[in-house]
Amino acid sequence: MSKARAHLIISGRVQGVFYRAFTEEAARSLGIKGWVRNLPDGGVEALFEGEKDDIEKAVGICRKGPPASVVRDVDVNWEDFRAEFDAFSIRYF
Repeated sequence: MSKARAHLIISGRVQGVFYRAFTEEAARSLGIKGWVRNLPDGGVEALFEGEKDDIEKAVGICRKGPPASVVRDVDVNWEDFRAEFDAFSIRYF
């Protein structure tokens, strides 16, 4: 297995629908570390670090979102693994 890092920008109706909590639960269940936060433009941003296969699963989960969300797009940028995080968290401005 290979370690990876992915930076996601999620657009659509993804704020006010428990999207961050949904993402946090998915990431923790897959053993992914990093964070998720709301963006001022109404989108959500996430940074995942872990096994590439697990991150790919998490990206698929993010494309679906929680029941009240309407995910329009998930932009994924793969980056070099940095082992920067100890856990997964929700970040607030």
